[in-house]
Amino acid sequence: MSESSAGAGDIVAAAAATTAAAWRRAGVAGAAIGVLAAGAAAGVAVERLTVGRGMRKKARLALDATGPYGSLRGTPGRALADDGTELYYEVDEVEPPQAADRNGSAESAPGPATASGTRRRRLFGRKAPAPVTVVFSHGYCLGQDSWHFQRAALRGLVRAVYWDQRSHGRSGRGRAQADGVPVGIDQLGRDLKAVIDAAAPEGRIVLVGHSMGGMTMMALADQYPALIRDRVAAVAFVGTSSGKLGEVNFGLPVAGVNAVRRVLPGVLRALGSQAELVEKGRRATADLFAGLIKRYSFSSKDVDPAVARFAERLIESTPIDVVAEFYPAFTEHDKSGALPAFRDVPVLILAGEKDLVTPSSHSEAIADVLPDAELILVPDAGHLVMLEHPETVTDRLADLLVRGGAVAAANVGEHGSTAQQPGRR
Repeated sequence: MSESSAGAGDIVAAAAATTAAAWRRAGVAGAAIGVLAAGAAAGVAVERLTVGRGMRKKARLALDATGPYGSLRGTPGRALADDGTELYYEVDEVEPPQAADRNGSAESAPGPATASGTRRRRLFGRKAPAPVTVVFSHGYCLGQDSWHFQRAALRGLVRAVYWDQRSHGRSGRGRAQADGVPVGIDQLGRDLKAVIDAAAPEGRIVLVGHSMGGMTMMALADQYPALIRDRVAAVAFVGTSSGKLGEVNFGLPVAGVNAVRRVLPGVLRALGSQAELVEKGRRATADLFAGLIKRYSFSSKDVDPAVARFAERLIESTPIDVVAEFYPAFTEHDKSGALPAFRDVPVLILAGEKDLVTPSSHSEAIADVLPDAELILVPDAGHLVMLEHPETVTDRLADLLVRGGAVAAANVGEHGSTAQQPGRR
């Protein structure tokens, strides 16, 4: 055995021992976490063999301080869910012709000349039609900022609403969950309806959802089919599933995944009941969890480290009790019966070919129900495909918006490209 391979083995063993000790000190069961962590330990070990601790810490602080991701903001608003939970959203409006362009210059749009020589626009007896609004719904343990690249690309071109699901991001903690009521995907569908009523009460809408966000859209269709029929112009399902998530193996061997399925619900309940101790455990094993997040979020080997750290921050910001209370909803999720509601509108179904969380076979199953949909499977892409390959996702989404009548042409240029962002290698 070579010195390097022996060193890697020692580091893997040490990392596993440290992780187990940290979770024992936190007073919670670590069996399921250990199974999931095993797949990431080797990657963490290699990183530790080649990058010093001080350098890793310095790089992480630099990325936290200077990373541009998640910095885009719109006009804030709040909707009230049916249980009183405050749902936070932001609106990016369409830039009018006289507004400043992307380079900062401004020109007034021409209008009819008046006797005074000024030019202005008037509408006589008509109400301007409401613009098409694109509503973006994010996934589990994420937030509206997970759409950073798409938001950068579409900013000013379409009216868009980005919202945080209950207990995520800037939205309030679920009122019903504080009273012990489990989260269900149907509740998320009603939440989306509340956001639409508040942020886009008129006009056509385009629904875009990633992972849990796509499931939320299916729940909306299941409960409000008339809304889909009367107002939805197009739909995009990104890395999502219509059901059978209890059969996903997360890239683990059969024995490992069976162990996870047996113990994970109980472990999560224990974790959720000891949130403060668990958060200490998460911090103590930050490097290992960074490896886990990267493994289950991305597939490419050359993911921009700033993007990977951005994904880490999004996921880490979700409290463990929220992680615990949402998890059971996914094994119960089954909305394949709601999919036919989308048959009469343009549909995009897009997924990473190497997604370990919602495998691409689940997107293919959605396409089987919606045979006229455009199905795109992105090679070398994982679950966070919109961060990993943003140009591909934005390009296909722009084309969908053209087909749905939201924009006149798919003219998004290079906006939203990772090539424009600092730190891209």
